[in-house]
Amino acid sequence: MSPGSDPRSPDGRPPFGHRPVPSGGRPVPSGPPPKPLVPRGLSWAFVPFVTLGWGTPLSFLYASVKTRSAGLATGAAAYTSGIALSMYLWSLGDVFLFLVGSFVMTMVWIAGTANAFAVRRSVFPAGVPRDRMNEHAVQVARHRRVLREDARRLCVDDPALAHELRIGRPDLERTYDDGGLVDVNHAPAAVLAGLPGLSAELAGRIVAHRAEHGGFVSVEELAVDVDLPPVALPKLKEYALFLE
Repeated sequence: MSPGSDPRSPDGRPPFGHRPVPSGGRPVPSGPPPKPLVPRGLSWAFVPFVTLGWGTPLSFLYASVKTRSAGLATGAAAYTSGIALSMYLWSLGDVFLFLVGSFVMTMVWIAGTANAFAVRRSVFPAGVPRDRMNEHAVQVARHRRVLREDARRLCVDDPALAHELRIGRPDLERTYDDGGLVDVNHAPAAVLAGLPGLSAELAGRIVAHRAEHGGFVSVEELAVDVDLPPVALPKLKEYALFLE
């Protein structure tokens, strides 16, 4: 899907809670941005470095078991041999051999650190993008639910401000994001038809009834007056708003 496209359901209607971009206006962000993908395995890769090489065999042994890699197991054995050689040379009490042992241990430290960072992505592959997208979608849906709750409280506390902010009027240009609420008493039929459980025929029936008898005060009254199907009420309550 290209940026700025309008995702729609198979029948051509926007999905529940989708807020059209106002003509000539700039869209309000629909939710929190996705969390950046944190590189995995950095702590593991730093083990050889922070332990001055002493932890290199254990870290590569863990990686070989995790990935079932014979190559990493060989690396763990090689680093173990390097540490053992250094300790043996140090134990001989010769200054020159002590320096050689220190050089070998330094190589284990440097090579182990470089090797760990080189194979980190194969040991700790990045998470599946689809899982991350799904997680973000859940975060956005929960964020928009909070926006709807905040907008409803604002309508109760300050109805005049709610009208000024055009809460529940996705057909009008505005900057306030109400999370997808629709004011049943003022929104046009085309917008009402996008509510869950409503069809174009039911939306027209609502508009005709409110023009003759005035607005509604609740979903229950709406259901009785225009004969809405009972299955539509739970979902409709989530998005329907009734401003005077």
